[in-house]
Amino acid sequence: MSGRVVDARGLEPPEPFERAMEGLMALGKDEEMLLILDRMPHPLLRILDRDGYRHAEAFRDDGAVEIRIRIRQR
Repeated sequence: MSGRVVDARGLEPPEPFERAMEGLMALGKDEEMLLILDRMPHPLLRILDRDGYRHAEAFRDDGAVEIRIRIRQR
C-alpha cells in the first residue's frame, strides 16, 4: 500500500477542503491518503461516508486532526 500526505494546516477556508478533494480525486485503489488539518472537517466526513470512502480520525498531541482515507473495497 502506498500513500500520500495532504497537510492543510494553517490554511483559510475553503483551501483545506479544496486540497482534500484534489487528493481524493488522485487517490488510487491501493493508496491511503493522510489528511492533516487544524480542526475536524465534519462536512468532509459526510462526503466521505456518502461517496463510500473508509476513514479513521485521530487527534494528534499538537491538537491537529489526522484523517486516514482509503477507497472502500467492494
